[in-house]
Amino acid sequence: MKILVSDDVSMKGVDLLRENGYEVDVKKNLDEQGLIDCIGEYDGLITRSMTHVTEKVIEAATKLKVIGRAGVGVDSIDLKSATARGIVVVNTPTSNTLAATEHTCAMIMAITRHIPQAHNSLMAGNWDRKTFTGIQLQNKTIGIIGVGRIGSRIAKRMQAMEMKTIGYDPYIPEERFKQLGVEQVDLDTLFKRSDYITMHTPLTKETRGLIGKEEIAKMKDGVRVINVSRGAVLDIYALAEALKSGHVAGAAIDVFPTEPLTKDINPFLGMDNVVITPHLGASTVEAQIGVSVDVAEGVMEALKGEPVATAVNMAPVPPNVYNVIHPYFDLMERMGNLAVYLADAPMKEIEVEYTGELADTETRLLTTAVLKGALNPILQESVNYVNAAEVAKTRHIAIKEINSQSNGYFVNSVTVRVRTNKGEHAIVGVLFNGTEAKIVQIDEYRVDFTPEGYLLLVPHVDQPNMIGQISTILGQAHINIMGMQVGRMTKSGNNIMAIAVQDDIPNDIMVKLRSINGILDMKLIHCDIH
Repeated sequence: MKILVSDDVSMKGVDLLRENGYEVDVKKNLDEQGLIDCIGEYDGLITRSMTHVTEKVIEAATKLKVIGRAGVGVDSIDLKSATARGIVVVNTPTSNTLAATEHTCAMIMAITRHIPQAHNSLMAGNWDRKTFTGIQLQNKTIGIIGVGRIGSRIAKRMQAMEMKTIGYDPYIPEERFKQLGVEQVDLDTLFKRSDYITMHTPLTKETRGLIGKEEIAKMKDGVRVINVSRGAVLDIYALAEALKSGHVAGAAIDVFPTEPLTKDINPFLGMDNVVITPHLGASTVEAQIGVSVDVAEGVMEALKGEPVATAVNMAPVPPNVYNVIHPYFDLMERMGNLAVYLADAPMKEIEVEYTGELADTETRLLTTAVLKGALNPILQESVNYVNAAEVAKTRHIAIKEINSQSNGYFVNSVTVRVRTNKGEHAIVGVLFNGTEAKIVQIDEYRVDFTPEGYLLLVPHVDQPNMIGQISTILGQAHINIMGMQVGRMTKSGNNIMAIAVQDDIPNDIMVKLRSINGILDMKLIHCDIH
């Protein structure tokens, strides 16, 4: 597979991709048309903030399966178009957390003690101590907008400077605020009480233009404003006016609505109460290596068809949940694959029942894995973790999840039921030792097999010589049997044979097998997933 890297990223990530067999081209400074002209030959794209992946680019990306953003913000990527095409968009939300935190702290100190201005004055040959008298952080109040990964770390560091910390974040529970020692307030209260205001939010519909002229007017006189998050969260022109009037005593800005910030659109030129930097929040050696390696790993997972914990156009999965459900993904997809082969007619409903540890966690992504396994064998379009639920919906397949304490036999298990207008089939799967996928029941039959390769399922009457007749026909056709297991019906009467074979079985051989007296049904299933 081919991957295009369109921005500056550490070669550590590029080398990792190449070591794993991917062909990687690095083409920087491509405009929209340049990207459109070449994107059609690539399976993956890795960008930073300078590359704009527009709807037109995505339309031209006929092979594209994943877009990796080496960083946090994805506002330069048309998420709606990517999701509609089933293209996974991944970012690296944790790799530059510490770098952004430290840069924010540096910016706070810079505007508090006028460090850049004092430096420039001294370099110009002046010795001026009085002009650059600063203030102390002790007992000042810092208002943190967005108390997530970075905001929480800012709080910890500013508390060490003996600052009072208040915060606003509608997505963080009250208990978390208490754990952090941050007073939870509404936005208006934060504006009125804060001596410093720092922003650490993603760019969304809700946060775009979050702080403008009206919000700045609510702030106390002499406030200092810091933004090391996303440029469009803050109206820099309204801020510049407030800096000129003295209502805002100082500002430190690292990100801007339009980047790069050129002279003709820079409202801060010539102002001595502002510190600006060219989007340096993530610019440390360690962070650049981290985002490059992390985005490479995310892109490889997506290209292998695996779920990616940092995919932004899928339901987010907290790390503690991901650690629980991750071992089950392969099993779930294979169970979905088995289910569609067992179905005797178009699927009407897929029900997934979770017991044990899975019943107590978030399982939507696991159910998506079942859909992916069930839909890929029957559709021409590629079905993945991004579009599986929508594809099922467009085909009027109902999805149902059930959580229960036990199925009566295994403590931790998953049951997949597929319903058609002709009836229902059920598959029960478990993980042995937390890693080995096993199917332990099909309908009313107890079995024990690994869902891999080609599998011949043969429900039959419980009578002598069934195994011998089937083995003879397969042997005469030079079809190698890799394994065989007979499962009894949970009540009484019939058995089921699960026969693992090395290769596909031709139709004429399947006809001979079906003609054996006592054979009730026969299905050849290709269990491997793609």
